[in-house]
Amino acid sequence: MNEMLLAAFALFVAYLYLPTAWLSGLRPAKPMTRQANHLHCPENKFYIPEDAVLRRHFVSQLRWEIEAALHPRPTDSILQRHYDALVTIKLEQRLADMGCLKPC
Repeated sequence: MNEMLLAAFALFVAYLYLPTAWLSGLRPAKPMTRQANHLHCPENKFYIPEDAVLRRHFVSQLRWEIEAALHPRPTDSILQRHYDALVTIKLEQRLADMGCLKPC
């Protein structure tokens, strides 16, 4: 009984420290999805959803991530305008860096 527990523990520890590249060879291949069939959009590119609600949520999430990396929003109205302009510029840069703006 103790030997079985020790063997199970050893397998568990080996699984934790095994490189993921080795494990990918053990997994069955994933079927191609509809999005992966399109060759005109590279795999490392993101897309912005076409649906207005999904697009709004996507852009809001990006804006939140940008604002989280910056300092707190100022209370002065002039500084707020400059802060909003900075966030907008960073948002446009991030969207431009993503590349594929249409669904692939």
